Amino acid sequence: MASRTPIFKASTTVDDWVRSDLYHNSHLIPQDTILEEALRNSEENGLPDIAVSAAQGKFLNLLVQSIQAQRILEIGTLGGYSTIWFARAIPDSGHITTLELSDKHAQVARQNFEKAGMANKITLIVGPAAQTLAALKPEKPYDLVFIDADKPSNLIYYTEAKRLVKKGGVIIVDNVVRNGWVANPDVSDNNIEGVRRLLKAIKDDHDVEASTISTVGEKGYDGFLYAIRK
Repeated sequence: MASRTPIFKASTTVDDWVRSDLYHNSHLIPQDTILEEALRNSEENGLPDIAVSAAQGKFLNLLVQSIQAQRILEIGTLGGYSTIWFARAIPDSGHITTLELSDKHAQVARQNFEKAGMANKITLIVGPAAQTLAALKPEKPYDLVFIDADKPSNLIYYTEAKRLVKKGGVIIVDNVVRNGWVANPDVSDNNIEGVRRLLKAIKDDHDVEASTISTVGEKGYDGFLYAIRK
């Protein structure tokens, strides 16, 4: 496919992206002490600063409301920041199952869920996600699966997500652009190769329709894969 000329040709920097995020957020996302406390608690407990941004969290929240999702599966809890965004979007009858490898991360996430008043909507399962997923046999399929865990296991998680999500349901895989390095054949590491294996598998997978959306902002240059189960 021929390349297209960018509409905006001026070079930009991370500072530009951060400033843009903060500007738009100041108009569209009200200050939220509960979410800010969740991030602060995670930082104070030494968790890595790799949660979704506020804008991305709000997008996930709006998406869940748009498709009227009630049952969500999240792979990769970290401190529960994105989980809280999800929990706020589902009705009281809805539920989230979130999977986390680290006992420490899970402990912090549970604290954050309690402080956010969302613990009753969330089941957190600790352990290797591949094993947990293989054992999951929900009575009803999930409406949405969000994959944001170790990238080398992306294909394993995606394969299980297809089994667990309903027809017409959504699968989102985060961090699939990685500063554009996934598309650069001269760059490789375990995370990049995990994304490439996933893309190669989906290319010939007739069970889904999918696209990658690149993003820039306070979290840098990255993107997510959005798929619908046929």
